[in-house]
Amino acid sequence: MRALVHGLAITGISTVRALQRHGYEVVATDDVADDTKLERALELGVSLASLPDGLEQFVAEFDLLSPAPGVPEGHVVIAAARAAGIPVQSEIELAYRWEQRRIGGPRPILAITGTDGKTTTTELTVAILRAAGVRSEALGNTDVPLVDALDSDLDAFVVECTSFRLAWTERFRADAAVWLNFAPDHLNWHESIDTYQAAKARIFGLQAPTDVAIGFIDDPIVMGHLDSAPGRRRTFGASGADYHLAGGVLMGPDGPIVDTSVMRRRLPHDITNALAASALVLETGLATPAAIAEALSTFEAPRHRLEPIGTGGGVEWFNDSKATTPHAASTAIRAFSSLVLIAGGSRKGVDLSPMAAESHRLRAVVAIGEAAPDIHTIFDGRTTVVDASDMASAVDQAAALARPGDAVVLSPGCASFDWYTGYPARGDNFRSLVHDYLGITSEMETTT
Repeated sequence: MRALVHGLAITGISTVRALQRHGYEVVATDDVADDTKLERALELGVSLASLPDGLEQFVAEFDLLSPAPGVPEGHVVIAAARAAGIPVQSEIELAYRWEQRRIGGPRPILAITGTDGKTTTTELTVAILRAAGVRSEALGNTDVPLVDALDSDLDAFVVECTSFRLAWTERFRADAAVWLNFAPDHLNWHESIDTYQAAKARIFGLQAPTDVAIGFIDDPIVMGHLDSAPGRRRTFGASGADYHLAGGVLMGPDGPIVDTSVMRRRLPHDITNALAASALVLETGLATPAAIAEALSTFEAPRHRLEPIGTGGGVEWFNDSKATTPHAASTAIRAFSSLVLIAGGSRKGVDLSPMAAESHRLRAVVAIGEAAPDIHTIFDGRTTVVDASDMASAVDQAAALARPGDAVVLSPGCASFDWYTGYPARGDNFRSLVHDYLGITSEMETTT
């Protein structure tokens, strides 16, 4: 058997090794076969080349193509594979097939997708399972691809499922799957909003009647797909759902789960994320309300997700650099009654106007990056908008505009690649600049 892996970064390297362990002869290609990638290929014992002429004939020599998550669905290597009738399978698809053949039977899979909130919900679900004594790990769109975890001593898998991975699945299914929300995103990867939605929908569509599908009750797109899910169906949301909030208590179909007073942070999206994670573990019987309470009492959201980074002069500062979509930025805006928003970055082909839906909450907006003109378009006439030439200027401008009782929130609604290598670099730079402004030294910083 021969496999072609296109893209030799973190997931590509893991996929090559996994395919080799399962008896495949592997060849790797990359859009840029530079010295670093050639060295990686040498360490893996595979050949690496740029895509050759006569691509369809070349791809037809393999039994499958596994593209790295960064390879867009319209890429020429994928088009060649589909034209030649060669299966295209992501790493979660490969991992799922191998896990089904595990001696002793496959272990439970819990899967999370959505435009925003995937990482936090994934990590919260893992925290709950660990509190229940269930060995688990955050996998998929994390530091550990699912294919790397198959040989680990785990009891259950919690998989963050991006559309990039779901797009190339044929059998992958989860015992419990939650779809958090849907909004336009990644239109520089997907050929259209329709293919983006179709990729997400596979998380429900490939399930079996014995599985459970969990959808956000306030999202009509999600609910439309939940209605046709083949398995048991559950909903979550602040109200009117199977898993909901009532009188400050997280509730499920069987009654109270936990009082929200145990949570370290209780912003609206923290509540819905907790409801989604609770549904995943309770519907599968993998954890109890006691384990949920234990996990929620100590859980802190990952960095760059409305991360509190300091307070000074009655103004709170938050790093929400992970908010790379208008939907995510809108969630941040709704969390505060009065804020100065720092927004903008590199364009991804999406409409930014949803960010202005609750502009009455905004003291002002600081526009950054190449999308600054778009930020002006949606906010001019609604609130004060100023430009910043770099992040240091953005911090200075926001500090001058904020008043006691306000929050200053970096929630860009855009990707970071105009100024940074990724959202973590953007958030780290912002945090450092804010700490400098507030006079917070490294000894005074606390991990958040």
